[in-house]
Amino acid sequence: MVTGVQVPSASQAFLPHVQVAGSPVAGRGAESEGKAKAAVTDRLQLDQAQLRQVERLRQRDREVRAHEMAHLAAAGSYALGGPSFEYQVGPDGQRYAIGGHINIDTSPVPSDPEATLRKAETIRRAALAPGDPSPQDRSVAAAAAAMAMKAQIEIQQRQDGGDNPLRRNAGQEADISAYGHVRVTDAEASLELDLYG
Repeated sequence: MVTGVQVPSASQAFLPHVQVAGSPVAGRGAESEGKAKAAVTDRLQLDQAQLRQVERLRQRDREVRAHEMAHLAAAGSYALGGPSFEYQVGPDGQRYAIGGHINIDTSPVPSDPEATLRKAETIRRAALAPGDPSPQDRSVAAAAAAMAMKAQIEIQQRQDGGDNPLRRNAGQEADISAYGHVRVTDAEASLELDLYG
């Protein structure tokens, strides 16, 4: 069953347009009528399978655009421009978005772990903003969580005057349930996250 596609009757499609002289559309009646006739003709020439494909493409286009707009709205100033889309041309000759992405600045804020922590939290929210985050979205969210954890450690080190329990226990391993397995090394007190292990 085809839904959402309505083919107007001949009497509906070709009614002359009433225009007020001097209105912005005055004098364009023939052009508008010609476009309306062409649109009806194009719809009538598509078979049922093509109409179903067009409807699927329209639905996918709406989903992709909503998904990317959710990222964009949540990313705020960390979004590097607007969404980029990949398109497919449907049997009706129209372009439909079938994929997309938003570039987000994921670099830490130099010498400011508090700002880095806030930024990481915003990035994580932006990555998970759509109702159906993709595997790439989840990967970005995990990287943002790691960035937040590193910032929290830096904040704690500053508060402790550099005497951080993780640094004291360097070379040992700790289990942090939210992130799987975390290893702290002596040399840099850096974190290695094994999110899948």
